[in-house]
Amino acid sequence: MPGRIEDYAVIGDLQTAALVGRDGSIDWLCLPRFDSPACFAALLHDDSAGHWRMAPVAGGPATRRRYQDDTLILETEWDTPDGTVRVIDYMPPRGKAADVVRMVEGLSGAVPMRMDLTLRFDYGKVVPWVRRTGPDLGAIAGPDAVWLRTDIDLHGENRTTVAEFTVRAGERIPFVLTYQLSHLPRPQPVDAERALADTERFWRDWIGRCDYDGRWPDAVRRSLLTLKALTYAPTGGILAAATTSLPEQWGGPRNWDYRYCWLRDATFTLQALLGTGYVAEAKAWREWLLRAVAGDPADLQIMYGLDGTRRLPEYELDWLRGYEGASPVRVGNGAADQLQLDVWGEVLESLHLARESSITATDTAWDLQRALLEHLEGNWRLPDNSLWEVRGPRRHFVHSKVLAWTGFDCAIRAVEQHGLAGSADRWRAVRDEIHAEVCAKGFDTDRNTFTQSYGSRGLDAATLLIPRVGFLPASDPRVIGTVDAVRNELCEDGFVLRYRPETEGVDGLPGTEGAFLACTFWLVDALDAIGRRTEAEQLFERLLDLRNDVGLLAEEYDPATGRHMGNTPQAFSMVGLVNSARQLSGTTTRTSADATQQHTGRR
Repeated sequence: MPGRIEDYAVIGDLQTAALVGRDGSIDWLCLPRFDSPACFAALLHDDSAGHWRMAPVAGGPATRRRYQDDTLILETEWDTPDGTVRVIDYMPPRGKAADVVRMVEGLSGAVPMRMDLTLRFDYGKVVPWVRRTGPDLGAIAGPDAVWLRTDIDLHGENRTTVAEFTVRAGERIPFVLTYQLSHLPRPQPVDAERALADTERFWRDWIGRCDYDGRWPDAVRRSLLTLKALTYAPTGGILAAATTSLPEQWGGPRNWDYRYCWLRDATFTLQALLGTGYVAEAKAWREWLLRAVAGDPADLQIMYGLDGTRRLPEYELDWLRGYEGASPVRVGNGAADQLQLDVWGEVLESLHLARESSITATDTAWDLQRALLEHLEGNWRLPDNSLWEVRGPRRHFVHSKVLAWTGFDCAIRAVEQHGLAGSADRWRAVRDEIHAEVCAKGFDTDRNTFTQSYGSRGLDAATLLIPRVGFLPASDPRVIGTVDAVRNELCEDGFVLRYRPETEGVDGLPGTEGAFLACTFWLVDALDAIGRRTEAEQLFERLLDLRNDVGLLAEEYDPATGRHMGNTPQAFSMVGLVNSARQLSGTTTRTSADATQQHTGRR
């Protein structure tokens, strides 16, 4: 059975990723890409849906585990009555094929070990034809082929490949799993020891470029390594998470596929990358963004595939029970077709941030921004589905309007500060109209707080971003009132909910969900911005304590059970950690939004 969400560590090769449990089982792996069908899907069902366990015969969770320094090489150790054993898991930099290496190392004594390999292609649906091919074991079905190379004898049990062996102190026994499309020539497996050295060198060289020198260096570096692990190297796209359908509600239907790239993550991600020295990664992300959104501005989507694919049809895998019974299991994401007006603002802000950084501006980027502005000018008054992708009726969500304001504000600055050609006076009139409308229709004067939508009493964690984008300065009483309202009405045990789903049936789904970790980092930033540094730091330290034993965060946290919820590892959570650490450490640089807060004090 799958472990708790926080029991999983991640390894990857910048094209896909595997989740490894504390019991030594790889319960999730999609090949050859992050968004390909899984060949190990036990995470969403049980072992019969595919897994690869490497552990002492005695079984049980590991005694301890860690990443090898600042790398994505996972070391899992068991102390047993027979001795101590370590399993080293890693995916070397992608060559002609994808490889997963599991190195069993004896540390003391002589430990009986067992390997169970159950390959099930197409999310546990397809049982491959398994046969010996020389020293290797081969498994083929349809377009997929996998080979396992090891010196240990293998045999079959109940459609599972098994190995039983003893590892003694000083021994290292490798197992190399290699994937290739079945119609292509069989690839040569990597040499396990050489691949280990290559993997270590890659990650050490990459993290060596980090120039963060604030108060939480270990947490920031691990977050950046995780963000890099969620990057699809061929295109520079950064996906939201490595998994699909891990629940936001125990046993409920709030299960979504996050193996895609969301445009709204772009600004936060650029801030994290640029603020820690990763200009090349930020530029690759900017270039991915420009390619993905190219075309008619009216066709802008909230998310795209790793390579910019637009069609992400959503369907259900009814043969999988779902994580702890949370169904349905979904592939694809129907929210790609929603209207979310904030995305236009997010893209415009992202490209403006890139322009103000060391990323070279291009005429193409400004032409695109002007086209986006023209579309937004004619459509900002429409109701939408909000950044939270609610599946209830469209509304006039406050955050969507605020981000529309942000888009025009960034454009005006591009003209005034960078000398670009544009209709600054007309854009200024639209910007001011949006500002006045939001303050009149989206603010509850009785409670002194911005609300989720016009005329609503519900709250929205996204309103914590109002000072960040410069819509109002942090010192404005309406901002302080909103921060207090979120803390008093939208928190569970101090952690922030996105909104309360039960309020006015806003999202069209039954039940509730956990606290959203990215939103709690936003509260950290907002508390700091309004001058409550001690409270901000205390909340940040509590968030750090939520990380699992190898420093990872999922999408959400359940204060009632103390468990992670939602897809994992979650880029939005890790980015939030980096940006909050930078702000609290005083290592942030001023963006256009910061400048807005300083000199406008908008009404």
